[in-house]
Amino acid sequence: MFVDSHCHLNFPELAGDLPRIREAMAAAQVDRALCICTTMEEFADVHALATGHDNFWATVGVHPDTEGLAEPSVQDLLDRAALPRVVAIGETGLDYYGMEDRKGGRSIADLEWQRERFRTHIRAARICAKPLVIHTRSASEDTLAILREEGEAGPGPRAGGVFHCFTETAQVARAALDMGYYISFSGIITFKNAQDLRDVAAFVPMDRLLIETDSPYLAPVPYRGKTNNPSYVPYVAQQIAAVKGLDVQEVARATSHNFERLFLQGDGA
Repeated sequence: MFVDSHCHLNFPELAGDLPRIREAMAAAQVDRALCICTTMEEFADVHALATGHDNFWATVGVHPDTEGLAEPSVQDLLDRAALPRVVAIGETGLDYYGMEDRKGGRSIADLEWQRERFRTHIRAARICAKPLVIHTRSASEDTLAILREEGEAGPGPRAGGVFHCFTETAQVARAALDMGYYISFSGIITFKNAQDLRDVAAFVPMDRLLIETDSPYLAPVPYRGKTNNPSYVPYVAQQIAAVKGLDVQEVARATSHNFERLFLQGDGA
């Protein structure tokens, strides 16, 4: 019924509890999940989740905030994207949040390595015709600009993909939608102070919307502050249903169909 389009089940907060999490997913009618890769070093673990369970799939990519680990080439990404049950490239993108506190006082100009890494992922996605899973935080202008520069707004073939854990403005959402991208909302949409984000969710068409947990982070109300897991994604669907005046089952059907259309059009196996 429900699909979690973005989770990190290999992270230590969840990896040791997988049997219980899978039971909780079944009880909550969460029947599928996409396991997201954030480093090349963890890809084998993420891929093992997908190949070991018929309702999990995997991505390959390096998170924009990762430093000091293996830097992927286009070929590195293509080699792994060709493996069974790898359905997307990412997560990738740009993260400029907290520049002074988190990046040693470096400027945005100093983060060219992030922008080049993002371009590498876009180019790999276009070659293998698999969608991008995009993370953008305090960097939406550059994120959109690079996608345009790499041809994602042009008339030819595009990789497409999803802006995951969306927290930007309606203007950014419109720009992403205009390029053919999907928008995914996480448990943040249930937070008391997230009315602006709920307004964006009301604006996004149902045929371009996904739901996710981003677990183990960002647990939705009523579990805010606790460790998140995919069994909580129905709370995101319930909030979407509330802002759109729909039945939650309609949201489940639409977002599941969107997941299939975006990620599983190929063999997905």
